[in-house]
Amino acid sequence: MATLESKLVQMLTVPVEALGFQLWGIEYVQAGKHSVVRVFIDHENGINIEDCAEVSRQVSAVLDVEDPISTEYTLEVSSPGVDRPLFTAEQYQAHVGEDAKVQLTMPVAGSRNLKGVISSVDGQMLTITVNGKDLVVALDNIRKGNIIAKF
Repeated sequence: MATLESKLVQMLTVPVEALGFQLWGIEYVQAGKHSVVRVFIDHENGINIEDCAEVSRQVSAVLDVEDPISTEYTLEVSSPGVDRPLFTAEQYQAHVGEDAKVQLTMPVAGSRNLKGVISSVDGQMLTITVNGKDLVVALDNIRKGNIIAKF
């Protein structure tokens, strides 16, 4: 996880949890002079638009005070959804046996994009089975990971 994202997770976990939600993860996407901060929240009973609005107001207030981002940005708050992004070893572990896609910083087996089944998580190492072959990937080599929703 990038340094700014780590800082945002540390800064926002307590305020989000104080509202009764789990901070699932944060994405920071820089797009020229304007950036996007995506805050994903979860709850055992699901998330609705009012929940997102409430968390958005709280997170916005914290970010206004702490001011960790020097450029303009848009704040987005949502549930992780059915194709939920995965940020931590615990989240990958909870989805062992499920289909996922991961984008890597450095290639593994000649590819930066892997699609397969999450086989296991051992510490900071993920094993993903791609076309019947187990590939081991360091979690810090994953730029983005998502569950592949089945319908």
